[in-house]
Amino acid sequence: MGSIHHTHTIPIDFDRAMYEQARKKAGGTDEQLFEDYFDEQYDMLQSLRPPIVGHFDLIRLLSDHRDTAFEGMNGVWNKMKRNLEYIASYGGLLEFNSAGLRKGLLEPYPCLPVTKMFLSMGGGFVLSDDSHGIEQIGTNYPRLLEYIQKTGAEKIHFAVRGCGDRIDNRFPSAGYSTIDTADLTVLPFWSKLP
Repeated sequence: MGSIHHTHTIPIDFDRAMYEQARKKAGGTDEQLFEDYFDEQYDMLQSLRPPIVGHFDLIRLLSDHRDTAFEGMNGVWNKMKRNLEYIASYGGLLEFNSAGLRKGLLEPYPCLPVTKMFLSMGGGFVLSDDSHGIEQIGTNYPRLLEYIQKTGAEKIHFAVRGCGDRIDNRFPSAGYSTIDTADLTVLPFWSKLP
């Protein structure tokens, strides 16, 4: 999975002090840092062409604009659109990541306008809780499911070993299959979550 957690070689999701260092190095504003982040992300995308792109808009986590969906930032939107188009062009998927909810964001990664844009390009999604320990497995999945239904995503992709219809030649034993969102919601898994 491809994702970046730094800009200008400074971690942007570790703590607010480091985020502010990265922002200062970018020129002093969230918008400038966001643009740099999506430029660095684009370089990563071109170099790696990851089958799954994680944490697409992680950059907003510690910013002053964490829940504003990049409002009024046309340059940032242009760069995000470029990145999403590139991901869609090679059949890459984005993750619906519930960790943003765990960390206090109003929406998971990616935020709703980014999700809608990627869906309009024919893009697909996988689920992730980004767990870093057993206590985080499935964290905020009920809220994530509500979000997925709100987005209008009709299908969710999942990895399958040795088969599937979305295979990256670099990973010959892994493929992807899909489940309709309507079918996903009735799986017993959801009734067992707190």
